[in-house]
Amino acid sequence: MSKWLIVGLGNIGEEYAHTRHNIGFDVVDVFVQQHNTLFVSNRLADTATVRWKGKIFVCIKPNTYMNLSGKAVAYWMQKEKIDIQNILVIVDDLALPLSTLRLRPTGSDAGHNGLKSIQEHLQTQQYPKLRFGIGNNFPKGRQVEFVLGKWAATEKPIMQEKIKVCVSIIESVATVGIEKTMNLYNNQLFV
Repeated sequence: MSKWLIVGLGNIGEEYAHTRHNIGFDVVDVFVQQHNTLFVSNRLADTATVRWKGKIFVCIKPNTYMNLSGKAVAYWMQKEKIDIQNILVIVDDLALPLSTLRLRPTGSDAGHNGLKSIQEHLQTQQYPKLRFGIGNNFPKGRQVEFVLGKWAATEKPIMQEKIKVCVSIIESVATVGIEKTMNLYNNQLFV
């Protein structure tokens, strides 16, 4: 029975709930809900275990704040004895348009503090990432407000559709592998 660590990145606290930066939390919440499971408060993260089609998905939402996400990822990887290629980190990406999702088996942190922390703790960037494009539609100097801001009404339908597709991507990566899943989903545009 293969085991996966599904990591949704975000910040704890009501003020961050459902912001662009917390899309990783929102994706794993929907994945866990669709599999009729609940998160529980645990060491360094809220965790939920999903069993589906002979696979085990250990889902985590680190409660360490974004900049220390690597601490939780490293802990749960070791605790659950999960190989690095069986991790999937779901993260917001400012460099990608809202219309895009991008799955990769490896890749840099691209300046994202959560990924930077994971890279520092795992001592590698060779782990799968699902990047959720949030676009960069903000005035100069307003990046932080944009990233930590709530979705605009016009963005919500696309965001919700992309979350559903992310759930399919998580299941697909675990069943047919990352390469086939990339071919299926990376060129899909959401409008």
